[in-house]
Amino acid sequence: MLKVGLVGFGFMGRMNFDHYVKLNEDGYPITLTAVCDPRIEELKGQKASGNMNTAREVYDLSAYQLYRDLEDMLANEELDAVSLAVPTYLHAEMACSLMERGYHVFCEKPMARHSAEAQKMAETAVRTGKKLMVGHCLRFWPAYEYLKETIESGKFGQVTAGYFYRGSGAPKGWLVNEELSGGCMMDMHVHDTDMIQHLFGKPEKVSALGRNVLPGSGYDIVSSHYHYTDGKVINAQADWTLEGDFGFYMGYRVNFERGNLVFDGSQVRVNPNNQPGFTAYLSPHTGYYRELVYFLDAILQDKLVSVCAPESTALSIEIIEAEMESARNEGAWVTLF
Repeated sequence: MLKVGLVGFGFMGRMNFDHYVKLNEDGYPITLTAVCDPRIEELKGQKASGNMNTAREVYDLSAYQLYRDLEDMLANEELDAVSLAVPTYLHAEMACSLMERGYHVFCEKPMARHSAEAQKMAETAVRTGKKLMVGHCLRFWPAYEYLKETIESGKFGQVTAGYFYRGSGAPKGWLVNEELSGGCMMDMHVHDTDMIQHLFGKPEKVSALGRNVLPGSGYDIVSSHYHYTDGKVINAQADWTLEGDFGFYMGYRVNFERGNLVFDGSQVRVNPNNQPGFTAYLSPHTGYYRELVYFLDAILQDKLVSVCAPESTALSIEIIEAEMESARNEGAWVTLF
């Protein structure tokens, strides 16, 4: 039975909590034993808001050991793995320290605030032999898995174009401090940049336009182009200034030589050029659930973390930094070496 400790009990911490509990209920040999957050006594009685619904509004944590300090949790609990749902700027230091001390680590995205830190995390995982996985949930989201399978099968020929989009209202707290979070580009847009890299490989160069709306938050609206030598036209946009009743949206449209796929946030519509279209069957489990299954299986079966390898997720941070450089220079192309 794997024992897991959770660090961070904000929105994503609660999302992790929900799925660890569900995995235990579904028979996976895993138990979440402890929850750590400096504000745990305050947070355990509060709701946490995010762009998706958590399983509960207020959580009963009476069955778990609660800690305000990570070192206290590590000293008092016999853990196999630690799940980090802490602010981005803490990821690298915490993850590397935990792996050095013998723990497997699941770390929420983005991998780190800077690409050099992300690379250090990947190197530490190799050197220590510990499993490190970054929670790029889209790599396990059924709608995006279906897209990847369609691309790799070649059933509709080569990709000619792709458009990826996500938007929501603005977050709060440290997330709207560019220095700490990297703003919308690093926190929200990174989902689609990572997916584009996962689907098509490293682009040759990138061009991005960005706009700041919220003081001090960096780029809140972004539109990026990714250049590939085969000429496919790939664009991703993100915007976290969509207030009012907008809510949250993510989706894609990908064109092939002989058809197209459109994901509207809830279903994937498959449109072959010369046949009737249809709605694809997708797994009912979210990427949040399926990424944890993959991480836990990697530990239990001592398998490489290959679908979401640390070296690959570190590359996504490098690409985002190139997009930021481009945006600072009014969309000038930035080459990735």
